[in-house]
Amino acid sequence: MHNKPWLSKEEYNDLFYVCSLVEYIARVTQNRRGVIVQTLGLDGIRKQLKDAPVNHCLTFDQVSTELIEYYHISNGDFDPAANSPYIIPSYTEIGNLYATMIEDSSESYDAACDIMDIFSSFISDLISNFKSDLYYQNPDYLEHSYRAGYLLE
Repeated sequence: MHNKPWLSKEEYNDLFYVCSLVEYIARVTQNRRGVIVQTLGLDGIRKQLKDAPVNHCLTFDQVSTELIEYYHISNGDFDPAANSPYIIPSYTEIGNLYATMIEDSSESYDAACDIMDIFSSFISDLISNFKSDLYYQNPDYLEHSYRAGYLLE
């Protein structure tokens, strides 16, 4: 839920959209989420945030196909959903988790930099490990673990 003054409601919606898009592309291409944000780069993430109000009207499949082609994102071999004993959360559920973490933990107040930082951090691969239940943990726990640089006990 949007609750921080540094983002307007519209900016939060754009952040949520881009986080969901990164998750979607990573699933389609079987790449780590950090690979996707590194491939897009800071300028590419900024562009997606800027284009989000228009891209909301398009399907994730359409936007992701265009980005995969434009950025030459090749298929990887990271499939954290394989053999998971849990119901896999949707890409928008994961996008919402990331948007909340970014909103709550930002020190730069720069959504593009924060997307790059969190998706490139250790916690991203752990959240994406759908063989565990980490993605169901309290967002405050995930935020504090991210800030600490390791999973807190």
